[in-house]
Order: sequence, then structure tokens, then C-alpha cells
Amino acid sequence: MASTDSRTPAEAYAASRRRAAYPQLTRFAAEVLFEFDDFQRRGCEALEDGHGVLLCAPTGAGKTVVGEFAVHLALAEGRKCFYTTPIKALSNQKFADLTERYGSGAVGLLTGDTSVNGNAQIVVMTTEVLRNMLYAGSSTVDELAYVVMDEVHYLADRFRGAVWEEVILHLPEHVRVVGLSATVSNAEEFGEWLVEVRGDTTVVVDEHRPVPLWQHMIVGNRLLDLFAGDRADSDENTINPQLLRRAEEVGRMHAPAAARGPRGRRRGPPPRGPRFRPPSRVDVLERLDAAALLPAIVFIFSRAGCQAAVDQCVRADLRLNGPEEVEAVRRIVDERTKDLPEGDLGVLGYWEWREALERGVAGHHAGLLPAFKETVEELFVRGLVKAVFATETLALGINMPARTVVLERLVKYNGEAHVDLTPGEYTQLTGRAGRRGIDIEGHAVVVWQPGVDPKQVAGLASTRTYPLRSSFRPGYNMAINLVAQLGADAARDLLEQSFAQFQADRSVVGTARRIERNREALQGYAEAITGDFGDMQSYVDIRQKISAREKALSKQNTASRRADTAASLETLRKGDVIAVPAGRRAGLAVVVDPGLDPIREPRPVVVTEDRWSGPLSVSDFPSPVEALGHIRLPKHVELRSPRTRRDIASTLRNTGIALPSRQKRRSGANDDPELLSLRRALRSHPSHGLAERDANLRWVERHHRLTAETEQLERKVAATTHSLARAFDRIRALLTERGYLAENDEERATEHGRRLARLYSESDLLAAECIRHGVWEGLTPPELAAVVSVLVFEARRDSPGEPRLPQGAVPKAWQETARLWSELAEDERRHRLDRTREPDAGFAWPVYRWARGESLEKVLTAAEANGQELSAGDFVRWSRQVIDLLDQIRDVLGKADPVGAAASDAVRALRRGVVAAGST
Repeated sequence: MASTDSRTPAEAYAASRRRAAYPQLTRFAAEVLFEFDDFQRRGCEALEDGHGVLLCAPTGAGKTVVGEFAVHLALAEGRKCFYTTPIKALSNQKFADLTERYGSGAVGLLTGDTSVNGNAQIVVMTTEVLRNMLYAGSSTVDELAYVVMDEVHYLADRFRGAVWEEVILHLPEHVRVVGLSATVSNAEEFGEWLVEVRGDTTVVVDEHRPVPLWQHMIVGNRLLDLFAGDRADSDENTINPQLLRRAEEVGRMHAPAAARGPRGRRRGPPPRGPRFRPPSRVDVLERLDAAALLPAIVFIFSRAGCQAAVDQCVRADLRLNGPEEVEAVRRIVDERTKDLPEGDLGVLGYWEWREALERGVAGHHAGLLPAFKETVEELFVRGLVKAVFATETLALGINMPARTVVLERLVKYNGEAHVDLTPGEYTQLTGRAGRRGIDIEGHAVVVWQPGVDPKQVAGLASTRTYPLRSSFRPGYNMAINLVAQLGADAARDLLEQSFAQFQADRSVVGTARRIERNREALQGYAEAITGDFGDMQSYVDIRQKISAREKALSKQNTASRRADTAASLETLRKGDVIAVPAGRRAGLAVVVDPGLDPIREPRPVVVTEDRWSGPLSVSDFPSPVEALGHIRLPKHVELRSPRTRRDIASTLRNTGIALPSRQKRRSGANDDPELLSLRRALRSHPSHGLAERDANLRWVERHHRLTAETEQLERKVAATTHSLARAFDRIRALLTERGYLAENDEERATEHGRRLARLYSESDLLAAECIRHGVWEGLTPPELAAVVSVLVFEARRDSPGEPRLPQGAVPKAWQETARLWSELAEDERRHRLDRTREPDAGFAWPVYRWARGESLEKVLTAAEANGQELSAGDFVRWSRQVIDLLDQIRDVLGKADPVGAAASDAVRALRRGVVAAGST
């Protein structure tokens, strides 16, 4: 039989040599059903060579192959591998994948609230779990050979990013790190840092998408290509002229009402175009279905919008599944939701959700019940859901690729304001289009809206800048653990090794070069001066002192004059005749209203000789005012009457009062002894009479200006370098002041400090303060759950009015917690530290009722009646975060402690029904 190998003999020989050089990779490759790409092979070979690896590649390119090879190597070597992910959903997904391949005995799962076979050779976990193990000094780490950090670009996350750097810095030297990242524009910089802190690390960057991505726009009722070329590579294509014409036509049809003619003149009543209505979501899906572009993810940056889209599809009787697919959906839904209490199905909207799934449509967002989210993910991967309406949280690594991604808008709400999508966000969202091994091409579709320019979309699609910026900052828990493990000096050294400091130091490289150039220029300025440079500098110093003194005297005289003038205006009375010394109102005037004000300077209202009437101010008088005479005025003066003003002006002219000849001279610069002394010193200075004095002065003044600029740049560099270590020192000072580090031995944590070291929460120090001050003592388990919730809950937007609190001991404990936070926030301000987030009692009432045993329907109905927006998914998510902190409190205090026992009981009371169902 003839060979089908198309390789040349040389290529076949090279492949044979490679197989011999990498036996483990050869065995691993034999287990998979596809040919490795070059970047996958390079990453795996680096691992087998004993290097760490940083692999950056587009979404869906197959990065996880290299992570899975690390798992293979660990099993082959009889060592351990930890596979870390940023979110529980991804951990669950990877746990299922690895268990299917290697069996349940070889693989474990640790996600905080889930622990399965934690001593297995391969353990999938969230990155926080590994960080906590490292701080706790777990012996498991001794047997560790590999750590896979999936989605390692998460270290840019402003809330959780520090965890990734903590892990990278704390892992023992013998552990090889495999970092899997989306394509970032500074991968080499990140790789250089990894080499510095982890040793030999191979950086593999691949920007090629294995499935080409075509860009489109829907304008009105037409689906058009974004680029004119015949390739998906947008870098080499121009914008489709047909699209530009169509966008312009539709834009004119829906022109704004305030259309104007030349030079801004209205052309009569402007023609108001019909109100723009984008194609309905049903129309969009039917258009995609007709073009064979399903399954699709439609990104809608709103939970309510996602649900509304699903409802529209159901009302329109859209059906994307056939009878056999409907039966398959029902089987999977039944299996996935069998643990949900039947009595809760109604309030969960289960039947409506199930009907939409049977039609092939679903929503996916953070407010969805975890069991529902997992079901949607499985059905989508199996091709049983053809359209998912999702918020951007779906783009965070969950394995849900589609043939097409649709963006309804290019603007999203970031928690504070509506902002345009960045090129990086656009790339991340559209990167889900194109399923490797299924689709030959992917498609990204933007729905045109008034104001959306195809050029803007082309810019987003063509720009691939996605820089990785560290968000690492020392916190209280980190500081106390670093001191306990390493001591203060070694801890400072460790912080200096962080990627954050690495980037900060690099950011001042250009500034440091500029400082060096400035110093060279300063040397040149000094050499350009004839005569003694030191003499000229001292001469310039005297000149500057004279200038500064003159300005100070002028300012002092102005302030003194203003104060004296204001005081003199306060003495004026109705009928006083005064002189207005200058300006358009110069001449005699009579006061008709003193204009006295208890807060501001007086503004007397006057009538002048030329019949003008109005208020005057301190700035109208260069010196204090004196009454030159007095005339009688009526009790009520009607200044709006021209006749009244004319009569007053006539009386004023007939008084015979004359204007004073000149203002009284005030003492000024010529009377100041210090200034006179400086002027004498200047005249007697050796440089004063030099012929080259003026030329030399120009050089010295340039020297002074450049010196000031250089000193400012040096301060900037000093503020940037060692910035993390200085922040760490400020944290240590606060912790020592509050009794968490020993007063005379900052290397040692006190009893309170040891508790803080085991509290992993955004409000870790506040939680430790509540324990220390007994705020939680005497609370029942439901009351404890309610009060603890204030440290984890954060309302999505401002809640209406005061949150409702349970009766009994909760209000007092809440007030004490708020008081402790206020004191802590003041200390943080004094120590120049970021403020701990203010406690939020918005979840206290729902979690209290749930811990007390009430039904989900009652809890959610009560929340709604209280004006609170709380979905079932949000309720489960926040309940699990309360459980997580209660678990920590129990572990810190122990069950023998009354608060520890109450925390344990509260966890049992909360972990039931929908809160216990599902795995995320």
C-alpha cells in the first residue's frame, strides 16, 4: 500500500528526531485527535525541556493544550499539578474535562465552597484557593511540580488581579508555571518579568486565529461585510463602500430634527425623519439562521435586556430546535435541575426558562441562577441552544464558542458611566466567534444604530492593542502574611519583585534618560558662563529674593489695603457723600444703602453726580474711604425712578463738597528695610558691574529653570520607584498602631494579627476589628449572617432609602460595625491608604430571613416589596459569599467559641435549597 505521508524525507527525518527528543509529547499527541499547531508544539516542548511557559494566543486557538500537557507530565512523573482558573464556572468545566480523560481518582476540585478529592495528583482550583494554601504553608505544595494559570491576564483585574501575582511570587522555586493568556500587546514585557522572578521561562506568542473571523454590520434590514477585501484579515482591507453608502442612506432617513442650513440658519421647520427602530432580535436571529450563521452569542450589556430579548423570541413563537432536539433539551434540563426544590420553581421562573430552552434560546448573565447558567452552557456546547443573549461576563473564559457573535451596541455601562468599547474589549467579545474543528470561519456582526460610523467599527476590528497592566497592591491580609512568613525586610524585597513594580520602574526609564540629558545640559550652561559660576549664581539668587520680596510686599499691601477699605466701607451710612477715585464712576457719590452683609464684604449702593445708580465694591477704591459730608435722603428711595435719581444727583452737585486733591500715600516697597538691604547687596555684588553680566544672567536663568524641571522629574521617579514598598510600610504602621503587629517587634504578628492573616475578604481588617471588639458576640446564627453580610454585599446601584434591618440585636451590631469602619477610614486617610469599602446593609434582611428558614419566594417577594432589585441568581451569589466569610470566621475562632459556633450554625442554615444546588 502506498504511503500517504506528503512530507519530504528531510521533513520526515526531522519529525522522527523530534519524537525521539520529546517522548512525553509524542505520547500525549497520540491521545488527541488533531494535529498540533506550531505554537502548541513549541509550548509543550519548552515544558518537556524543563522551562516555565507563557503562552499568549487568541480566544479559541487551543491554549489549554499546553496546560493539559503539564497535567500529563505531572502524572508521568508521579508529581502534582494544580490547574488554576479565575472563576468557579471555569474550574468546574476543567474539572469535568480532566475527570473524563484521567478518571475521578486522579483529579480533584477546590473552589472555596466545593472540595472534591483535594489530595489528588491533579487538582483544579480557583487562584484564590492556591494563594490561601501558600499563605497557610500547606505541605501539599512540597510535592507540586506544575501550576497552570489559565486566563493569567486576569492579573489586570482591579479587584482580584493581585492574587495572580501573589501566587507567582510565592510559589517555590522548583514549581514550573504555565501561564495561558489572551493575546496581549506587551507579552514580551510580562515574559521578561516572569524570567526575573521564576527563572527560565519561554514566551510563546501566536496572533493567528485558527478560524478566520469575518466582520459584518446589519444596517436596516441588510447584512453587509465591513471590509471590501476577500480576506478575513481586516488589516489589509478597506471599508466596504456599499456599507458606507447604505449607512449614509439610512442615517439620512433618520436625521435628527434640528437640521440646519448654511451658517447655522434653520431652513424652516426641519424635516424630522421617522424614529429609528433597529431590526428586532427575532429578525436578526432569523437572518442569521437563513445565512447558516447560528449558533450565535448576542451581547447585550444589560441583564434586563438579555431577559427582554428571550421574552421577545418566545412571544414571536421563534423555534430554532426540531422535535428530537427538544427531547434532548428536556432530558438535560431535568438532570441539571433535579436538586432544585419543587416549591421554588415558580419564583425562579423555571417554566418560562425551560420553554425558551426548548425553542433553542437562552439568556446568560451574572443574575442567573447558577444551576440555570450551567445548563445553558452545556446545551449551547451541545448545539441544543442556538442563540444566547449574554452580558460581557460570558467573555471571561467559559468555553462557549459560537459560529457568530453579535454586538447590539458599542457602548456599555462600567458601573459608573456609559463608555465606548475599547479595541481590547471588542477583540475579546468577538473572539468567541468560530468554533475550532467545527467552523471553517467565524463571524462578528455589529447592529447599526444612528451615530455608529462603520469607520469606528473598522477601527475596533483592526486594532489589536490589549496591554496587560498590573493591578497589584499590598493589602492588610497580604501584609500580615508577608511579615509572618518572611519578615518586613524580605517582604519589602518581594514586593519590589512584583510585576506592578516592574512596570512602574520601566515607566520611568524615559524620565530617567531625560534627567540624564538635563544634567548634561546643565553642565553646558555652567561652562558657557564667563567668570565665576558661583558668583553669578549668588547674584541671581539676590535678584530672585528681591523679586520675591517685592511680590510679597505687593500682595501684603493689597491684602492690607483691601481689609482697611472694607472696614471703612462698613462705617458708611445712608446719606454719606464719598469720592469714587477712578473708573467710569469717578467723582462724588451719595450712599443710599450701606449694603452691609454679615458674611461678605460691604457693597454700598450709591447715586453719582451723573445720575448713575448701583453697588460699588472694595475693588473700586485703592485706599480706605472717608465720608466728605452728608445729605438728607427720604426714608424710602425709589432708585428705579429716573426722577428720583435726577433729584438726588442735583442735591449732590449743590452741596459744595469738593473732591480731595490726592489719595493718602501708603507705605510700600521703598520703606521696607529688608528690600532696601537686598538692593544694596545687589549693587555692591562683584557681578553687578561685569560687561558680560546680561549674557551670563541668561545662562544662569536657564540653568535655574532646567534645575527646577530636573528636580521635579527626580521627585516623580522617586515617587514611582519603591512605591509598593512604601505603601507596605504605611500598612505596617497602621497595623502596628492598631495592635495587629507587635509594637516593639514589627516582625511578629499579635493574636489579632494571626486572625487577620486567615481572613481573605475585601474588608479583611474590618472583619478582624469586628471580631476583636466583640461586635458579633451574642448574635443568633440568622443575626450573625445578617451582620456579616454588610462586609461582602455591594448594591449594584444606589438603593432607595435606608435598608431594612431585622429587629433585635442586628441594628446595634450594624451601628457598631459602621462606627468601626468610620474610625478605620479616618486612620486610612491619615496613613494615606486606600479606604476600606463602606459596609452595605442592603442584603441583611434577605439573608436573615433565609437563615431563619423562610422560603425563597417569601425572601424575594419581601425584597421586592422593600424596593430592592434582587434576582434569584444574585441572592444565591451573595448568600454564598456570606457563607464563605462565615466559614472563615468559624475556622479563625473555632467551634468552641460562641461566635465560631454561631458562624458554623449560620452556614448550615444558609446552605440549603437553591443556595446549595448547582456547583458554581
